[in-house]
Amino acid sequence: MKPHASLLLLVCAVSCQDTSADTETARTFRFEYRTTISGFSADAKRVRIWLPVPTSDETQSVTNVRVDAPVEHRLGREKVYGNHMAYLEVAAPLPEKLPITLTADVRRKEVTAVARLAGSPSRERLLAGDRFAPLSAEARARATRATTGRSDIRAQARGIYDRVLADVNYDKSGEGWGRGDLEYVCVSGRGNCSDFHTLFIAMARSRQIPAVFEIGFPLPADKDEGLIGGYHCWAWYQDGDGQWRPVDASEADKDPSKTEYFFGTICQNRVAFSRGRDLVLAPPQSGEPVNFFIYPYVEVDGRPDVVKVEKSFSFRDL
Repeated sequence: MKPHASLLLLVCAVSCQDTSADTETARTFRFEYRTTISGFSADAKRVRIWLPVPTSDETQSVTNVRVDAPVEHRLGREKVYGNHMAYLEVAAPLPEKLPITLTADVRRKEVTAVARLAGSPSRERLLAGDRFAPLSAEARARATRATTGRSDIRAQARGIYDRVLADVNYDKSGEGWGRGDLEYVCVSGRGNCSDFHTLFIAMARSRQIPAVFEIGFPLPADKDEGLIGGYHCWAWYQDGDGQWRPVDASEADKDPSKTEYFFGTICQNRVAFSRGRDLVLAPPQSGEPVNFFIYPYVEVDGRPDVVKVEKSFSFRDL
């Protein structure tokens, strides 16, 4: 499936501050997610809209969630990864525009490991491929080379992380990047955060290491409010003790001085919105599974990609 037409894949860097090991580093902020849906055809009968909604877990506490829209909405939960979302449906006659604003207060922590990822699916799912990231012969071969001589799961994950950093450059030129296409990143050796972590996850899973994709938004460390250009994503893998540990390979590539930090740590300057790929939303959409869920997904009379979707994201420290 081609990426949704509204997905303007603009990615902000995540800036992380040095922290003290004996204190909890956290950040509290209000996040605002605005979107306006328009461009409905004159004969359109029904529009359906899904927006991701952030939720609390071991990495963040989410409170005061509010959805403002000119029509009623209801909250749903996707069945495989447990992602939460707001769902809106409007029948003809359709308005010229549908503005929607989601706000939430978030307290986000710097994290090195969590005991569980809320909503994580079965081990079998976390060892299987995704549509754009099958466990190909190329992924398996790269993983085998990266983990040779490493028996411990954490050491294997580090070998895979180092191999991804060696093989991929953060580069958003040309076309093909930004949808987590394993074949693309293996051939081109470049991409954005989704491409880095697609390769990491496919390699990890091919070595029987459970791994999962997570996506949200970055916050600049040196500002207390402002606009955010677009999404950021990272990955988690499960070590031999059952702990889930984070990896942010694309940030490490952009700032090699943070290579050690981003293997096993993610900072407080971000908010997570959803996990996993190939998602069937709640209620189910008519189209194909959603590659990953961070921007509004919209269908008009059962068809995606037929409307204009404007988006803006902002934050303010509390």
